[in-house]
Amino acid sequence: MSAITELSKLKGGRRPLDPRERKAARRDNKAALVFLLPWLLGLVVITAGPMIASFYLSFTDYNLLEDPNWVGLENYLRMLTDDRLHQSLRVTLTYVVVGVPLQLVVALFIAVVLNRGMRGLSFYRSVFYLPSLLGGSVAIAILWRQIFGTTGLVNQVLGLLGIEGMGWISSPDTALGTIILLHVWTFGSPMIIFLAGLRQIPTMYYEAAAVDGATKAKQFWRITMPMLTPIIFFNIVLQTIGAFQSFTQAFIISGGIGGPSDSTLFYTMYLYNTGFKDFEMGYASAMAWLLVLIVGALTAVNFIASKYWVYYDD
Repeated sequence: MSAITELSKLKGGRRPLDPRERKAARRDNKAALVFLLPWLLGLVVITAGPMIASFYLSFTDYNLLEDPNWVGLENYLRMLTDDRLHQSLRVTLTYVVVGVPLQLVVALFIAVVLNRGMRGLSFYRSVFYLPSLLGGSVAIAILWRQIFGTTGLVNQVLGLLGIEGMGWISSPDTALGTIILLHVWTFGSPMIIFLAGLRQIPTMYYEAAAVDGATKAKQFWRITMPMLTPIIFFNIVLQTIGAFQSFTQAFIISGGIGGPSDSTLFYTMYLYNTGFKDFEMGYASAMAWLLVLIVGALTAVNFIASKYWVYYDD
C-alpha cells in the first residue's frame, strides 16, 4: 500500500476504489433502485402527481366534463362568502376539539388499567383494539345509525328506565354528538400506543416515590404523566390529523347530506359533494388545499407548543 493511501486513511479519507469495487458498487446501486422503483412510482403516480394536478385545478373552473378554465384566485375568494363551508369548518373543528381529547382520555384510562398486569392481557388488548379497525367501516356506521335511531337500542334502554327517548340522529342538537361518541369508541389505536409507552417507564421511579410516601395518584401525576408526554404528543398529532379526515361515519349516518340542518356537515363531506355531486372540481380542489393548510398549521402549532410541556428523558 502506498504512502499516499496510508496518509489519506490517517486523515479520515477513503482510499480510491479499484475497478472491481466500483463495478460492485454500481451493481448494488442498481439493485437498490429496482427495489425502490415501486415506491417511487407510487409516490409520483398516486401522491405527487394528483397533488400537483389538484393545485393547478384549484385555480380553474372545472366540471369534470369540459377542459379546465383558468379563473385565478376566484375559488379561494369564494370561500370567504361560502356559508356552508364556514358551517362545515365549525362542525369539523367541534368534532376535533371535543372528540380527540375524549378519545385520548379513554384510551389512556384503558391503557393504565391493562398495564396492571391482568390475566389474558393479550386477549383484552386485541378486543379493545378491534373498534379502531372497524370504527371507520360502513357497516359500523349503519349499525350506529340504528342504535341511535328513534326505535334504536338507546331509546329502548331509556324506555325500560321510564325515560322517553328522542331521535338522536334526527336532532341538530345531538346528531354530531353521536358521531363524536363513535369516534371516542375507536380508542384502540392510541390505547395500544399508550400501553407501549407505559411499559417503557422504569419501575425504579415508582419504587423511589413509594419509599417517599407518594400515593398512587401523586405517582400518576408526577411520574406517569411527565414520562408519557412524548406519547401523548404523538397521539394528539396523529389523532388530530385523522379526525380532520373523517368522512365515512358522518356520510353514512347523515345519509350523505350532513343533516339535519348541516349539523353533521363535515368539511370532507362538503368537499366530496362539491366535487363529485355538484361537479365543481376546481372549487373542491381549492377546498382540499385549504384543508392541507389548516392541518399543517395546527400540526406546526402542536410542535411549537410541545417544547413547553413535552418531557424527554435524555
